[in-house]
Amino acid sequence: MDKISISSRLPGIGESIFSTMTALSNRHDAINLSQGFPNFDCAEELKSLVCKAMRAGHNQYAPMPGLLALREEISNKMELLYGVQVDPIEEVTITAGATQGLFTAIAAFVHPGDEVIIFEPAYDSYKPAIQLQGAKAISYTCSAPDFAVDWEKVRALISDKTRMIIINTPHNPTGRTFKDDDLIALEQLLSGTSILLLSDEVYEHLVFDGVQHKSVWEIPELRQRSLVVYSFGKTFHNTGWKIGYTIGAAYLMREFRKVHQYNVFSVNTPAQYGLAEYLKNSHVYLSLSTFYEEKRNLFREYLSASRFEVFPCEGTYFQTVGYMDISEEDDVIFAQRLVKDIGVAGIPISVFYSDGRNDRVLRFCFAKTDEVLKRAGEKLSKL
Repeated sequence: MDKISISSRLPGIGESIFSTMTALSNRHDAINLSQGFPNFDCAEELKSLVCKAMRAGHNQYAPMPGLLALREEISNKMELLYGVQVDPIEEVTITAGATQGLFTAIAAFVHPGDEVIIFEPAYDSYKPAIQLQGAKAISYTCSAPDFAVDWEKVRALISDKTRMIIINTPHNPTGRTFKDDDLIALEQLLSGTSILLLSDEVYEHLVFDGVQHKSVWEIPELRQRSLVVYSFGKTFHNTGWKIGYTIGAAYLMREFRKVHQYNVFSVNTPAQYGLAEYLKNSHVYLSLSTFYEEKRNLFREYLSASRFEVFPCEGTYFQTVGYMDISEEDDVIFAQRLVKDIGVAGIPISVFYSDGRNDRVLRFCFAKTDEVLKRAGEKLSKL
């Protein structure tokens, strides 16, 4: 039988670099610091709460927007952290992970011919989601080592086709966080426009050195034009559960839910019951910054004996490093050689740029046990 001719919606997309590096790491029995997930388990208490919900019979469809008890706890959490009120009925939707929340937000509001501004290096799901709507991603390029944003240059990218701007703070892959000045500049930039803001804040609890995460939800002008995406998987070390949530003003959330209901409709019911109970103790998320800051510091200490240039890491569980003093190789080739020769897997930063620019920078995930970080640091110091 002849093959049926098809036209790919994403012709330039192949296997992700995360799958490639993990497979290479497995083949060479390397330490995998490439993908962004912990190698330790989530809390026994949380697992017990989910099992309790299963045994209690909470195993059928949850309400389309999510379990109200969970949305109420999220509302309480937002008030505690940011001093703002969120309507749990109209402004919160539980999603099948943050990536689904991001995709649904883009699908709900971006139309063919629209433009969406993204900041590169960018999380790899943004651009394909934009392209699938028949829209165009417009990239602002941030450069190592500080990856700062010049907001006047962002202003120059805005056109009458600009429908949305996507930001990510704390930022994957660079570890940079937006400051008050950034959000004020963004507020001024968008004032008087009909541009929407999609804010990826999945690492909100992973901010270091005594600094508090700055959410767009804290600024009234931004709040009314924003959808904000969060992740329980990143927060509670259970990325495989694929549960997150999206917050937005009621008039935006109504449109978001129109797509959500035909995308996934609802999300894992017993996990929602477990999370609703678990969130009642604020310590489970307020203690995370200290927990991950200690891991960051430990990994940076091990890297201090290496020839890598260790860049600032203000948040997330990713550390970027430059290898300018080690090799002139393309970062993809260097990352692959690192797996084969040294036994440590990282991610080349060029894959997060549309133009594949090679600044000779790698990203390592430090959401690992202390023992793994120690062994990885010793190996990397041999270069």
